[in-house]
Amino acid sequence: MYGFFLFVFTWAGCDSSRLYETNTDFEDRSWKIHDTAQFEFSVRDLALRYNLSCNLRNSLDYPYSRIFITYHLHDSIGKELETNMISAQLFDQKTGTPFGSSAIGDLYDHRIPLLIDYEFKQSGKYKVRLEQFMRKDTLPGILAVGLRVEKRKP
Repeated sequence: MYGFFLFVFTWAGCDSSRLYETNTDFEDRSWKIHDTAQFEFSVRDLALRYNLSCNLRNSLDYPYSRIFITYHLHDSIGKELETNMISAQLFDQKTGTPFGSSAIGDLYDHRIPLLIDYEFKQSGKYKVRLEQFMRKDTLPGILAVGLRVEKRKP
């Protein structure tokens, strides 16, 4: 697990468009319904537009082909600005072939778009909360979830 984050931080450190990126590991290699991941970041430049993405790391132990995640974006006073449930394919439905990039054995990394070309109306701090929204309380094979905020490339 340590190797994953070392790789991410090294790789992300070379990325000039990245404003914020942090990941949260889950114990027992599973995402439990009560494990809400929260991230806080600051926006200063209102002239830019931003892309917000969910980082997800899964293993071959994940028993489904897709995952549903709900995100909530809040401003600095707690007002909810955006919320939506997204779906991402982690495995091919017919063949079971995993999607995503793999640097270590049976682990796969995904970057799932949440908000594309998003315009923040005020500078300041923002929070994003990510929740798994599946029919099972515990999702085996989900090792980590995170948030990436990047400046949109022209």
